[in-house]
Amino acid sequence: MPQPFVLTGLAPVIDSHTRILILGSFPGAASLAAQQYYAHPRNLLWPILSTLTGEPLAQLSYDERLSRLLAHGFGLWDVLGACEREGSLDSAIRQPAANDFTRLRELCPALETVGFNGQASGKFAPQFAAQGYRTVVLPSSSPAHASLSFDRKLDAWRALTGDS
Repeated sequence: MPQPFVLTGLAPVIDSHTRILILGSFPGAASLAAQQYYAHPRNLLWPILSTLTGEPLAQLSYDERLSRLLAHGFGLWDVLGACEREGSLDSAIRQPAANDFTRLRELCPALETVGFNGQASGKFAPQFAAQGYRTVVLPSSSPAHASLSFDRKLDAWRALTGDS
């Protein structure tokens, strides 16, 4: 059996206007290969955020998606900055190393809400709640978690903006 590789995650997509930060666990294989958040074509994050922002994010180039996302006060990052993993499943993560969130308040002074994309990242919610952030653990947008329909996931994700 081959040894898993030590993988490094993606840089945060945040700025001083970020009000809502979405934290995944760690980028999947497709995202790491593309060096883009939520690059798997069946991941529902971009269609969900398209509905929440009222913009066709899923149809834009990646750079334009990020620009428009930031313009709406949303940011993206992951709770883990590095790990060992074969494949893309959270259950395969070994030797996890958390991202350094110590400067988050300085980098994102407008940040109010931290949304966790799935249960694996949601385990970090108490740490963010203790820092005074509103936290929302959301159903995963991953195609590996297809038990909920798009509409059911979207309804849950509306809690990020208070539109639930």
